[in-house]
Amino acid sequence: MAKPHTTFVCQACGAVAQRWQGRCDACGAWNAMAEEAAAAGIGAQARPRRKGRVFGLTDLGAAGQQAPPRLVTGIAELDRVIGGGFVAGSVLLLGGEPGIGKSTLLVQACASLAARGARVVYISGEEAIDQVRLRALRLGLGEVKVELAAESSVEDIVATLGHGRTPALVVIDSIQTMWTETIESAPGTVGQVRAAAQALIRFAKAAGSAVILVGHVTKDGQIAGPRVVEHMVDAVISFEGEGGRDLRLLRAMKNRFGPTDEIGVFEMTGRGLAEVANPSALFLSGRERAAPGAAVFAGMEGSRPLLVEIQALVAQSALGTPRRAVVGWDTARLATVLAVLDAHAGLRLGQYDIYLNVAGGLRVAEPAADLAAAAALVSSLTGRSLPADQVYFGEIALSGAIRPVAHERARLKEAAKLGFARALVPRAVAGKDEAGAPDLISKGCAHISELVAEIAGARPRQRGGEGTA
Repeated sequence: MAKPHTTFVCQACGAVAQRWQGRCDACGAWNAMAEEAAAAGIGAQARPRRKGRVFGLTDLGAAGQQAPPRLVTGIAELDRVIGGGFVAGSVLLLGGEPGIGKSTLLVQACASLAARGARVVYISGEEAIDQVRLRALRLGLGEVKVELAAESSVEDIVATLGHGRTPALVVIDSIQTMWTETIESAPGTVGQVRAAAQALIRFAKAAGSAVILVGHVTKDGQIAGPRVVEHMVDAVISFEGEGGRDLRLLRAMKNRFGPTDEIGVFEMTGRGLAEVANPSALFLSGRERAAPGAAVFAGMEGSRPLLVEIQALVAQSALGTPRRAVVGWDTARLATVLAVLDAHAGLRLGQYDIYLNVAGGLRVAEPAADLAAAAALVSSLTGRSLPADQVYFGEIALSGAIRPVAHERARLKEAAKLGFARALVPRAVAGKDEAGAPDLISKGCAHISELVAEIAGARPRQRGGEGTA
């Protein structure tokens, strides 16, 4: 009997090679090539052609004017991230580091739906049924009617879910442990993960059940397995957190039925994950008001305004190449702000070590944080504390100009709600939204030199390079 032909597939990106190699030519991953049968898989075998089936077509305008009903879990932070609830027939991929609380969140969501009368099925490929029950008992959810099973065969799972009442929600924990008979390779390989996900997606679309696939993550925080799975599902959700902190962030990376920039904030407690109704107050708790190098940034995460503290430390460097350490912000963005301060405000920061941190473990990505970061840097360099009741937001251009940003009204209202009385904002925004925040006075800033003069008390540097800050 002839030996079946095999190929080597990269487990990181899915690239195919005819021979084993230590490093993938496509993505550069080391020791990621695994041997798989080339003739295995759906569609790989030569099959007799069949006549195509004629299916019906419908008019887009006649499909109904109302949005499809959503399956609301009752967990407000989770419903916010997924767009208001699960859509029937949708498939969601949830990723997160081991021990971050993915299973805890899913057990709580399943219990909440089951308490509302929905049929919920939890399939575990990693833990035994008793282990899942122990977690539910620890969370005080031992009496909730959630159907459990410990199984990893996709064919058996689909056949079981097809009996009885159609489940409203199905949780697969995790997709890397699932296997299908159509693929001749070990569970967790690219072929198995892709084929198993495809079979579960077909079931979700045909039955109308919402399916959650739990995915492992790699060392750099990316969801493990082929990237094609992320394109196959309807939503990709990341559950994030830092070691030593109880704060957990649920962030949508992709969502076909809702926004992709919303976050949900949870706090890990002894009774499971608790929702944080006011994240701004949590991020600002314990703030030292009189410390130089700390500025409060009025940011936006999706449609939610969020206030966080940006901390900076400027210290004399003893190294030939000063150090730049950033936590929670973009390193390239910091380099841009430092260059603008040097070129347009006369601050020579090349001989200093720069440390920048976003307090609370939040990751800030929007350019509106430029002004707050610059204020914290100047405050640390001069040793002068910033006003404790003032917030900052604005984008810094390469010319040194302070550019306006979106959602200024929501930012100012959130700051006023938390007791802040002043805001340093782009000049185009100042005085524009007092109707939205009547208790807050906004002061305009048109150039980076004005910010330096505001903090250091010096004369603003003249445009065009004349004068010093």
